[in-house]
Formats: sequence, structure tokens, C-alpha cells
Amino acid sequence: MATSAAIACNRVNPFLQEWDTPYGMPPFEQIRISDYIPALKAGIEQQTAEIQAIIDNPEPATFDNVLAAYDRSGDILSKVVGVLYNLSETENSPEMEKVMDEATPLLSEHDDNIFMNKAFFEKVKAVHDADQSGLTREQQMVLKKIYEAFTRSGIDLPEDKQEELREINTALATAIQRFGNNLLAENNAFKDSCGISVSAYPATMTSEPDRARREKLFKAYSTRGERGNEFDNRELCVEILRLRARKARLLGFDTFAAYELDNKMAHDPETVDAFLDKIMAAAVAKAKEEVAAMQEVMNLDMAIGLLPAGSRIEPWDWFYYAERVRKARYALDENLTRPYFKLENVRDGVFAAAERIYGIKITPEEGLPVYNPEVCTFKVTDADGSLLGIFLGDYLPRSSKRGGAWMNNFRDQWITAEGENVRPIIVNVCNFSVPEGDKPSLLTIDEVETAFHEFGHALHGFLTQCTYSTVSGTSVARDFVETFSQFNENWAFQKEILATYARHYKTGEVIPDSLVVKIKAADKFNQGFMTSELCAASILDMKLHELPLEALEGLDLAAFEQKVCKEMNLPSEIIPRYRSTYFNHIFGGSGYCAGYYGYLWSEVLACDAFAAFEERGIYNPEVARSFRETFLEKGGSEEPMVLYERFRGATPDPSSLIRARGLEL
Repeated sequence: MATSAAIACNRVNPFLQEWDTPYGMPPFEQIRISDYIPALKAGIEQQTAEIQAIIDNPEPATFDNVLAAYDRSGDILSKVVGVLYNLSETENSPEMEKVMDEATPLLSEHDDNIFMNKAFFEKVKAVHDADQSGLTREQQMVLKKIYEAFTRSGIDLPEDKQEELREINTALATAIQRFGNNLLAENNAFKDSCGISVSAYPATMTSEPDRARREKLFKAYSTRGERGNEFDNRELCVEILRLRARKARLLGFDTFAAYELDNKMAHDPETVDAFLDKIMAAAVAKAKEEVAAMQEVMNLDMAIGLLPAGSRIEPWDWFYYAERVRKARYALDENLTRPYFKLENVRDGVFAAAERIYGIKITPEEGLPVYNPEVCTFKVTDADGSLLGIFLGDYLPRSSKRGGAWMNNFRDQWITAEGENVRPIIVNVCNFSVPEGDKPSLLTIDEVETAFHEFGHALHGFLTQCTYSTVSGTSVARDFVETFSQFNENWAFQKEILATYARHYKTGEVIPDSLVVKIKAADKFNQGFMTSELCAASILDMKLHELPLEALEGLDLAAFEQKVCKEMNLPSEIIPRYRSTYFNHIFGGSGYCAGYYGYLWSEVLACDAFAAFEERGIYNPEVARSFRETFLEKGGSEEPMVLYERFRGATPDPSSLIRARGLEL
């Protein structure tokens, strides 16, 4: 009989073998912390050898033997990274942080080794410079994207500058990883000291009548990452900005914002700044009206002695008094709506909307491997029964999970050299309201919209029909990717969709029409505040990344934020949605640095696209088919604006966002 030690010695790292699991799911229960780094190194070694084989091929360079070969390389690495990156954000631990601390510089170095490899670039350049008329449009876009990856990674720099850039990239990757670790610790500290999670903060502030407690919560929430402890992110933020500015300067750009935007839809900082200024002006004007309405309610509280004379709306009052105004103006109380938004029912409604619009089918799939018992799994199939992908839903907060909500892939969609259409494995991660006592998880209106938003990203991944993973699914420009998630929010409160999911968790009663009318009537309520805080964060992101390298020496981050908020005329009652020290989108590796404006930019496209449905019927199958075939199936296989004009027949109308948010004066 074999001893346990012998069995352990004979154990094969699960990343280094084929996954004999349903749908090729990662075998989570077999994966150990100790498996990641050896598998990562093996994956790097495998892909390095595959790239060397491309270089050594004596045949003339072609798309197939260079670009397609590269696109299909790195099988082991794709599996490791797909699991590691997802679980580091959902199942974090001190052991996982150590793995990420070791993995991050390894991956940064490997990326540099690829895109600073002059011999490999010569192969790519030969295809790029040759006649491309024989390539499909998707192949041309793959070539463009990979060629740009070289030029944007310093392939033309002299060797000493390349070495400097390598050092910057490694330092950046390490600093970004540390920022995320610090923020998770700060979020958990907030929960320990305040008794609520970061995700529960807005709902708590909406209903908390004790003003002193609201002030305490606000100050604890808004000072995360700047409390002078070991998790303080202030110096780290400045260091990340400094490293990015150095990188941009090396690559020939005055600022990191200019570098980052060079290959985006907006293209340059000036375009983004003008876009945001217009929205900010409209949002602030509306927010001032909202402050006045809230102050009237506060004055009533002063009149009856609930507050001292002279009290005025402060940032910690906004959620609470906005809710008071909403109740008075629209008779809409979330305590009345939440019982109809049981998490599982909302999820089913998200699925029902997608099924009705796109003709797909989403069914529970039991027995699949999962990384946490709370994760639920589903099979997504097309109208003809063919597999579109596997969906994982991870909806409730845990101390091991970072805050916010997002979509990610465990596996991308692509077509193998043998013609197999590999379908994606996609996860939605959220931090929704937790069950309380005998009540299940009951969602707020904002959380319902978030569920639809994140599944909009998932649909972009599931419906893609590309040949190359380089451009499949959500592999599109950052200021285009939020279009389809925001578009999907439009279905959340359509009467026909509500009827499929908005049922009282106790009685099963469908949400009454009277409540639906109130929800729709209040749809544009408080948009001055919501748009101002979102736009303020976008402007802060841009201004930070528009700083030249010299201006970052000795930067006082808090003072700079105050200056930017003053210049944008942000009312004192509002702070940016994210302050720098907990702005994970731009400092934590989420890929939105000098790109957070993309939410608003994409919303213009989403609003204008939904107008096409409204014009011809929101359940019109021809419009839905056109939307699916033009956008969702194409991924990044065509330029975004070309796709948009193909669908809409015109360029998007920027004023559609201001109208949709009710910001007209």
C-alpha cells in the first residue's frame, strides 16, 4: 500500500494536465496554493518556447505562422492566470498574497520579454508591412493590436532604455498589487470598526437617522487608505503615478494620460477633458437644485428641534436626506421595494431578459467545480441548443473578496487550429446585501441595476463569435467596453421583465403597478449627485494622470484633490465617488487609469443604442438580432465607431446622456 508521502510525491500539478472536468472547468478542489508558482513558471517556459519556434520558423512570415500561432500560444499560462487572478480577488488570504507577490513580477517580466523581443517583432512587422488585403477584417485587427503592443512597450527604444522600462514595469506591477492588498485590509478594518461592509455603506447611510453616526461612517469610509497605518496608500499612489509618468516619458509622451489614450476611442486628453467638463457643468447645476430641496427637509427637522439651528447639508447627510426627498416627492421607499427584489429572483430576471432579447437559454448546471460553496453555476446555450458558455455567479460579500462588482473570464472564447469553438467560462462577482435574520438577500434598486450591468458584460463574452482570443468578447477599447453593460441596465425595470422576477419573497405577489410607476418616476431622481460624484472621479483620474513627471515630486495628494475639486466647482456637499487612496479602478490594476471617464463615454453610446430599440420596439427581434450580430458577436474584431455607425446609421449623440440622466435645465 502506498504511503501518503509517496502519493504526495506522485501528485501531478493540476495546471500541468488536461482538465477532465465537465466543460473544461478548472478543478478548483484539486488546486493547492503551492501549485500556482510552479505552474506559472512552467507556463512561462512553454510560451517562451512557442514564441521561439515562431522566430525560428524558416518559412516567410505570414499571419498564420506568426500572429495566429502567437494567439494560440500559452495554454498552461492561460489556465493558471485565469484561476489565479480571479481567486486572488475573491478568495484572498495571506498565503494567496504571497503567491501574488511572487507571481506579479514574473508575469511582468514575461510580458516584457515578449513585447521587447526584437526578433519576434521583426516577424510581426513583416506581416504588418506586407499587403494586408488578403486578411479578414478580424485578422487585420489582431495584427493591429499585437503590433501596437510592441510599439507601446518600447520595442524601438535602445537597450538601456528598455532595461529602464523593464524595471518600471516590474515596480509598477508590484506597487499595484500592494495597493489592492492594502485596500482589502482597509475595507475589512472599516467593517470591523463600523459594523457594516463597504458594500452596505450607501444603503446604511440612506436609512441611518443618527446624524452623528452618519458622520462617523462617512469619515471612516472616505479616509480609507490615508489613516497613517501600515495600509496607508498615499505615498503608494504618488509612486504609481511617478512610475507611470516615467514610462510615458520614455515612450515619447508628455504625460501618462496622453500615452494611455493614444489607442482609445477618445484618443487624447483634450477630448476627454472637454467631454467631462460639459457633463460636469450640467450635473453640478442639477446637484445644487437637489441640495436646496434637501435643505428644505433639514429645515423642517430644525424647526421641530431634531437638529440645532443653522444646520446645513454635509456630505454625510446626502444619502439620508435625498431618500427623505424621494419619499416625499415620489412616495418611493426602498423598504417597500426590496421585498420584491430577492437576489435569486433578480438573477432569474436578468436571465429572462437576456433569453427574451437574444433567444438564448440559461439553465442551472449542478455538480460543476466551484471555488466557493456560495458560487452558483449555469449553462448558457443558443436557440439551436449549441453551447455558448458556462456562467458562475458569486454575489455576496466575504472578507476574502474585494469590494465592488465585476465580470471576468476563467477562459476566453476562441477557435482552435482544428476548428473547435472553445466557449468561455465567465463569472460575475458582486457584493450585494446580505441576508438578515430570516430574510434572504433583498436588493436595493441600485443593486438590481448592478446585476443587470454585470450580466451585460457577461453577454458580451458569451455571444462573441471570434476566431482569435486577442479580440474576442470584452477585448475591446476600455472606453467602449462599458457600452454593453450599461445598455443592459435598460431592461431592469421594464414592466414585462419585472413580471418575471419581481415577486414578494414571502407571498410570491408580483410587484404592484403602483410601485413600478414610482420606480420609473424616480428614475432620474438624484442624478445631479450621482453624475457629479462619477464625473468628479473621472476628472480626478484625468488630472492625476495629466501631471508631468516633474509635478509629481513632493505631491501632496490630499491638497491636489482639494484643488481639483475646487476647479471643477464640485459642491462641498459631494466628494468624488472614489478618492485616490481607495480608487481601485485606477490604482489597483483594474485597467481604468486615465480611463475612468469610459463609463460616461460608453453611456453615451449605450443611451443612443437603446434609442434604436425604443424607436422600433424594445422587443423587436430584428433590432435585437442586429445589435447582437453587429456588436456582441464581433468583440474587438472591428473598430468601435465603425461598428456603432453600422448599427445606428450615424455617430452617437452626446446629448443623449444628459437627457437620459435628466440633467437638462
